[in-house]
Amino acid sequence: MNETVVEARNLTKRYRDVLALDDVSISLSGGRIYGLLGRNGAGKTTLMSVLTAQAFATSGDALVFGEPAYENDRVLSRVCFIRESQKYPDDFTPFHAFKAARLLFPNWDQAFAERLISDFGLPVKRRIKKLSRGQLSVVGVIIGLASRAELTFFDEPYLGLDAVARQLFYDRLLADFTHYPRTIVLSSHLIDEVANLLDHVIVIDAGRILIDAEADALRGSATTLVGPAGKVDAFLAGRKVLHRETMASLASVTVDEALSPVQRAEAARVGLEVVPVSLQQLVIRKTVDNHTRRQAPGDGPERDALEAAR
Repeated sequence: MNETVVEARNLTKRYRDVLALDDVSISLSGGRIYGLLGRNGAGKTTLMSVLTAQAFATSGDALVFGEPAYENDRVLSRVCFIRESQKYPDDFTPFHAFKAARLLFPNWDQAFAERLISDFGLPVKRRIKKLSRGQLSVVGVIIGLASRAELTFFDEPYLGLDAVARQLFYDRLLADFTHYPRTIVLSSHLIDEVANLLDHVIVIDAGRILIDAEADALRGSATTLVGPAGKVDAFLAGRKVLHRETMASLASVTVDEALSPVQRAEAARVGLEVVPVSLQQLVIRKTVDNHTRRQAPGDGPERDALEAAR
């Protein structure tokens, strides 16, 4: 399933003085799970809203299943967009929401929806406005999964879920995707939690695409070295530095480059520690300005390695 599902070219969206999307071009293929990652306000929700015809681009073009999505039932019946701030009528219960979804989505699987209701322990007859934030998130998760829409967007719908419920969502998503492949876009700030689900990663920052790459290509694409500052700097001379931290005479430096086995062995020989760079760390390093990175080391493997080397 390699057909192009979404083709967006030079999308720009301006809200008065705010440039929410700045010349964005992306292509999404069928049968893949995409991560749409970035900080709050980076443009993730705006991009998904434009692609699902819930907002108009100021300029640029987007085709979904080869056609414009706006007022196009042929397209919109194949698309499900679950927003973090999903709104429902005041008198709706989850039962009503699922009944409406069953009418909207031709691939809706009622048996699957009922299993998910049981798995998450959702009170389906309670008014939605009386649900907790986590329970409201579950309503969106169930609609997004049970719709089995060919193109499904999840805009951080699992906010409010505890770690156990989020893991349940990831497990059910991956299991159902295996049997019913479609195109799924996960917008998330919990990058390390979703990293293993993703086939492809798109990072947006300040309305522009910063990374658009296969997840496998990004894993291991950056390297952190920890050790005496002089040795680290000498070893990494000429390489593109993404981040640098210092603690007394020690340094932790992340470079935008993978090291070969020979280079790793040489680093170990001169007393340097090679620390893995997670997808979340890579995204942070690529989106935070250099001047904000000059601060005391935080938690995580880099800090641990610095402490251990002292």
